[in-house]
Amino acid sequence: MNGSSVNFARQAVSKVPEVTLGFWVIKVAATTLGETGGDWVSMSLNLGYLVGSAIFLVLFIGLVSAQVKARDFHRFLYWATIVATTTLGTTLADFADRSLGVGYPGGTAIVVALLIASLAMWYRSEGTVSVESIVTTRAEWFYWITILYSQTLGTALGDWVAGDDRGGLGIGYEYGALLFGAGLVVVAVLYFSTRVSRTALFWAAFILTRPLGATLGDFLDKPVAQGGLHISRLFASAILLAFIVACIVLIPQRSAKPQQAV
Repeated sequence: MNGSSVNFARQAVSKVPEVTLGFWVIKVAATTLGETGGDWVSMSLNLGYLVGSAIFLVLFIGLVSAQVKARDFHRFLYWATIVATTTLGTTLADFADRSLGVGYPGGTAIVVALLIASLAMWYRSEGTVSVESIVTTRAEWFYWITILYSQTLGTALGDWVAGDDRGGLGIGYEYGALLFGAGLVVVAVLYFSTRVSRTALFWAAFILTRPLGATLGDFLDKPVAQGGLHISRLFASAILLAFIVACIVLIPQRSAKPQQAV
């Protein structure tokens, strides 16, 4: 790699936050907001999953375009883009599960196929799928599209595990959250005690935080009879948004160094 490519790589990586405990705290909160916010637009406002997905798709494209054009890491821009992927992922998963009539297993299978295809195309194009490989505009778009699919998969998995309709396993939102939380603990143990690929563990954790957030979000806004707290989706979303903003402001964040990106 020549000198100009190295400089560009550092610049691209600098737009990605360092992966710390604070990163994962904000990520879980953002995924929970994606669930409550997505459901508020598509269900509470009665816009439907297709219209809701169209709205969030426009937001997603606009924010990713701004993120790609940015020269440096901007905390609020990055996390706004993450929230856009979580809300769009929520409505897309719900559209696949419910509007297409394929149920939770079918919707999950569709998104798994899309995620695998995205990772395969990214790997074929760039030779790696690690965050530190984002040295071109094309790679950065692959990064955000893969994140979108991972968020969508997380929503589908969360609904499949917790729901008792449409082929769901019926575990419930509380036990679903515990199950995915346990999965994250396993990933953490592998990270600190083995030499398993950091790239693979990063994407595993990124996917697992989404169903954790989805089940937490459902737990907040679903009726008590369905195992939830029946908090208004708009109110829950406002609380989560305030928490995320506070975390972004108060938790120190800096751009990731190549060896810390995943």
